[in-house]
Amino acid sequence: MTQRMMAGLAAAALALLAACSPGSPASNTGSSAASKASAQGLTTIRFATDWRAEAEQGGFYEALANGEYAKRGLAVTLVPGGPGVNVPQLVASGAVEMGIGSNSFIVLNLAQEHVPVKAVAAFMQKDPQVLIAHPDVGINSLADMKGHPILLSDASVTAFWVWLKAKYHFSDDQIRKYTFSNAPFLADPRIVQQGYVTSEPYTIEKEGHLKPKVFLLADDGYPGYAAMVLAPDSLIARDPAAVRAFVEASAAGWQAYLYGDPRPGDRLILKDNPDMTEDVLAQARDKLRSYGVVKSGDALTGGLGVMTDARWKTFFDMASSMGVFPRTLDYRQAYTLQFVSPKPAS
Repeated sequence: MTQRMMAGLAAAALALLAACSPGSPASNTGSSAASKASAQGLTTIRFATDWRAEAEQGGFYEALANGEYAKRGLAVTLVPGGPGVNVPQLVASGAVEMGIGSNSFIVLNLAQEHVPVKAVAAFMQKDPQVLIAHPDVGINSLADMKGHPILLSDASVTAFWVWLKAKYHFSDDQIRKYTFSNAPFLADPRIVQQGYVTSEPYTIEKEGHLKPKVFLLADDGYPGYAAMVLAPDSLIARDPAAVRAFVEASAAGWQAYLYGDPRPGDRLILKDNPDMTEDVLAQARDKLRSYGVVKSGDALTGGLGVMTDARWKTFFDMASSMGVFPRTLDYRQAYTLQFVSPKPAS
């Protein structure tokens, strides 16, 4: 779901207040889980996801179900997200130990605001963001969308839209408000809509009985990561072994979820999110595999979760050239490669 893209400052404040208040998911999982973990000699990690349980988080659920975290000395609780929840704020405030960074803009925003939180792994080598068009209207590429009305969320206008404008010379008068409903798209064949490759194309096909054309921005050069693991600088400094264990266990979980038996992870997803269905999970897994969202590029040789300086530089150069970030920003403060890159020979 593209609602997870970026939360505003108001949503962040609300999320932070909710996280610290009695009855919130983060506070409820805190003391009892920590006490149990301490008794077992395990390190407690509350991991905040960026949306309700779904296949896009499947590797983390699979790692939990298969005991990958526990065998590495971690007691992990997955804290589901939802509308208005700002995961970076939860991590920065200590309401959770770690969380998901949905896209590269979010991570660079942390560096710009001097928030002591870093990306330590990226489990989606391709940002799953897509633009969706009707069939048989002459749209065969992203370039063909110039002049068409495009449904975009407010967050998207300040994120991947700047890349689209630079590369394809789209104009702001094409923007229409996206309300996270497929109805406007289905009602007007000229309209183009944003979405996730794993989600909206399938729901459009089910609701509208048409097979839309789907254009994955990453396959046209959009350089962002997604599904990053965020950790506070304090945890990285205090317990790097726990961070490494979480990254390694999550990589094992993603491998098993996409290329092994996904049923253990799916059972936990369906338990956490009763509105989810098995057919949605199955098609999302298929898309994650067929589009190479998790396993492609650097991950083919560097392993699942890998990040590189070169890739981050490419993203920063794109975003700063469009004025999203100042060219003077030390973007390297947004991430660390110590948990995903081979150590240099001594």
